Amino acid sequence: MAGLKDWSFSSLLASSNGPKKIDSLDDWFTALLQPTALTEVAVLLACICVSWLVIRLARRAASKRDEYSILFGRRTVDGVLFPLLLFVLAQISRTLLVQVMPVAVFKVAVPVLLSLLVIRIIVKVLQAAFKNAPLVRSLERTFSWLAWLFMVVWVSGLLPVVLEELDSIKWKIGSSTVSVRNMLEGAVTASIVIIIALWISAAIESRLLRSVKGGELSLRKALSNASRAILLFVGLMVALSAVGIDLSALSVVAGAVGVGVGFGLQKIAASYVSGFVMLAERSVRIGDSVKVDGFEGVITDIKARYTVVRSLMGRESIVPNEIFISNRIENFSLTDLQVVLFTTITVSYTSDPDLVMTLLKDAAVAQKRVLKEPPPSVNLVHFAADGLEFVLYYSINDPENGQQNVSSLVNLHVLRSLREHGIEIPYPQRVVHLAPGTLNGAGMASPTAPADGGSGPAITGTTTLLTDVATGKDAAAGDKTDAAVKPEPYR
Repeated sequence: MAGLKDWSFSSLLASSNGPKKIDSLDDWFTALLQPTALTEVAVLLACICVSWLVIRLARRAASKRDEYSILFGRRTVDGVLFPLLLFVLAQISRTLLVQVMPVAVFKVAVPVLLSLLVIRIIVKVLQAAFKNAPLVRSLERTFSWLAWLFMVVWVSGLLPVVLEELDSIKWKIGSSTVSVRNMLEGAVTASIVIIIALWISAAIESRLLRSVKGGELSLRKALSNASRAILLFVGLMVALSAVGIDLSALSVVAGAVGVGVGFGLQKIAASYVSGFVMLAERSVRIGDSVKVDGFEGVITDIKARYTVVRSLMGRESIVPNEIFISNRIENFSLTDLQVVLFTTITVSYTSDPDLVMTLLKDAAVAQKRVLKEPPPSVNLVHFAADGLEFVLYYSINDPENGQQNVSSLVNLHVLRSLREHGIEIPYPQRVVHLAPGTLNGAGMASPTAPADGGSGPAITGTTTLLTDVATGKDAAAGDKTDAAVKPEPYR
């Protein structure tokens, strides 16, 4: 820990042979206009070409093409290896050239390459650790601006002056004296430690989850989440120690956090604990087809706090892990992927029940997704008021591909088969009777009550008459009447 506490910007500059101070811009411009500057440019271009060629060959040798790869990235110059190798070559070239000629180009090139390397490492680690997170973009911009600002201060020769001014601003915390420079150096050290921890956790996750499917994926996901939590905790402790914070004093803070978890953060803590329990006992796994809180879909990811469930319609639901532990969840693929579906059909009493049962079975067997074992079955379950009620049962073993689509195919096949064999499907009918005496001579409805004096309530509506009820003659099309209408029971 003592080594971390003694870390400073000065040690970094000394180790990298960076420029301590530029006394005069005129001298720098004079050196830049000398013929030796062309030699520096040529050497720098050679370093770029060598770096590009080496990384390209290394990328071809590596079979991976992961866009979130920290070392390689999407393209040859997109990963961390390219600016790292280029910075090393530029630093070596500068060390050699400074022995024989004044160096002007490399005085600017080395800080620029160092800033580019720092930015690239931070960005790639954040992208690998937090894929598609909205906060990552903001952090990338923040670190980029800070890195380029540090480069400008370094090249301009103002860095020693700025560090001296920051070191002069001090205050006491207990028995120790802390300056702004110490705080900034501690923050940089903490950031470096956290980034290294995230880098290691991302590498472990990529290694564990590579080419894994099914139930083993959930177990490896649990190991990945646990390793990330442990590494971040250790990194945070090391960072706090580097800043100079006494870790024994954190016991009071830990007690306050415990009280906060007990009251305000109860649900969040329960979701985190539930996430590790789910991954450990494998009650739900990535790829399972589930129905939770009325939402049905496939589990696509299990995070530490929540689980992502994607429906067949493309909608995604974010479900807290606590719900999977405390509520009843339907898992269609926990032990067996087989799902039983059914269709209810009612036919008229004049139909042949044996023929109907055969047609229904054939309709289910004709579908490719319907399992042959167990075979589809048909039962006559009810003598309904409208006809004979049958239920067709059939099974599928791929519910993740949808259930309504295969049910629709079976229903269409049933409908076509029944129509081809002349089997009637009864449906509710309503017959409208016009009460006698409700029409006047002009063919309009009488405003009086129905002539039959029926006790039931009369329904009055506007109707287009096609036939004169009293005479049986065709009425003019478009004539309208208010007629007494009585509902009849279903046939």
